[in-house]
Amino acid sequence: MTDPSGLPPTRWELAGDGNRGYGQHFAALLAEGADVAGEARLADALVGRHARILDVGSGMGRISAALTARGHDVVATEPDPALREQSQSTYGDMPVLPHEALAIPALEPFDLLVVVGNVFIYMAEGTERAVLAHLKTLLAPGGRILAGFHLSATKFGSRTYPADEFVADATAAGLVVDWRFGSYELHAPNDDYAVWVLSAG
Repeated sequence: MTDPSGLPPTRWELAGDGNRGYGQHFAALLAEGADVAGEARLADALVGRHARILDVGSGMGRISAALTARGHDVVATEPDPALREQSQSTYGDMPVLPHEALAIPALEPFDLLVVVGNVFIYMAEGTERAVLAHLKTLLAPGGRILAGFHLSATKFGSRTYPADEFVADATAAGLVVDWRFGSYELHAPNDDYAVWVLSAG
């Protein structure tokens, strides 16, 4: 079954209400004053000042907001209407586009694409290479992609995405793995979580 756009349903869509805890979880963390910007700190370190950044699957907006506060020109995209609503109610001055990763229109090229928060393990089945190839077209010369996800299907409705399979998909899409880490604090690679920095080959 496909939606009116002609795109297959993502694993996130198929999970339905089972994923509503995501937004509630981060709303609670914000209310507690917790640090929710770890990914943004690494993204900020990967670019120069006033960079143009695309946040793919921006969720409730925490990374886009943190990068905007650091002075970057950020475009957020989030297809889930409930998360867009939460983002705009939490960070009211930050617009959010409604596009799936595979349908992000050709915009002015970006210095960095941020694809974190398990976006890759919730994509529609079999679309990973197409998404990676499409994201590559959105990069400015010298631009990079910061990706991060759990390697095992620990999240409701998600897939297991082994590291070697992701590398094969990225390579097939014309991307190069510059670095792999085990966290956004640059710990050594592990079998639980992977953080990747990719560039055009």
